[in-house]
Amino acid sequence: MFERARRALQFVTTGTILAIAGIVGLVLWDYYTAAPWTRNGQVRVQVADIAPRVSGQIIAVRVRDNQFVHAGDILYEIDPFDFKVAVASATARVNERQADMVLKDTQESRRNKLTEVAASREEKQVYQATADMAKAQYGEAMAALSQAKINLDRTFVRSTVTGYVTNLIMRVGDYATAGKSNVQIIDASSYWVDGYFEETKIRSIHVGDRVRMDLMGFREPMWGHVISVTRGIATPNATPSTQGLPSVDPVYTWVRLAQRIPVRVHIDSIPPGTQIAAGMTTTVTIVGSKGKRAHDTLAETFDRLHDALMGGAGGSGVRN
Repeated sequence: MFERARRALQFVTTGTILAIAGIVGLVLWDYYTAAPWTRNGQVRVQVADIAPRVSGQIIAVRVRDNQFVHAGDILYEIDPFDFKVAVASATARVNERQADMVLKDTQESRRNKLTEVAASREEKQVYQATADMAKAQYGEAMAALSQAKINLDRTFVRSTVTGYVTNLIMRVGDYATAGKSNVQIIDASSYWVDGYFEETKIRSIHVGDRVRMDLMGFREPMWGHVISVTRGIATPNATPSTQGLPSVDPVYTWVRLAQRIPVRVHIDSIPPGTQIAAGMTTTVTIVGSKGKRAHDTLAETFDRLHDALMGGAGGSGVRN
């Protein structure tokens, strides 16, 4: 009887080991082929290119490289001399046009008070038109003055976003050209992660899924959620030739590699002490319920099944 029990126990144990081996194989297969995770993840960020609205020589740089700035902070100053002269000239022009407008308005008012015997209707119309033209010229001068003042204020180049100055190489004496960016600001509120998943795993990824992100240089993970899946990537065979026809590669290999599809992840939380920078490498994993990885949840289920089988095998041995 004991021999039969021993053989039964060996049979059950062997079967359990084989089952566990098969389960482990399935878990590993799922982990490496189907589970939605990738080591090919990267931290991304929006960068604001700051360009002056007016041209001139830089006379002061108010910031340094990698400095944190707020939106509206002054980054550097352009020589304001020419713009102050323009304001003074525009102010003088306004005064001139204002005096001319008052004169023409007075003349037009006097002509209107005269009878048609002293001043004809046509003459009154001429004076009225002259007064209207003087008012228009005064308005034009006021607009020019406003533009001159705005240009003077634009000699103070300000940050448009809150973030970090990056790759600052300008110095006092450089010439700033209107419309040409010379300062870059990393928008501190715009960090996200792009995970480049194989196309075979895209079916398991959905908008809103919770995501774990493990940075290469830090122990604690970041957490976020999927906000979008890219709907298209570049196709080499779609590149047109010099004649505008499709240029198709005639080589077709037996081994077909899965394409990488970008998945954008919003960062919900960053652990204390973790300093992220655009370009950092991260492992991106789509997790299951309660923050566990999908394959971890599957493995725990198999562990409970194994414990139940081993417990049942032990009980069978005692009963026999």
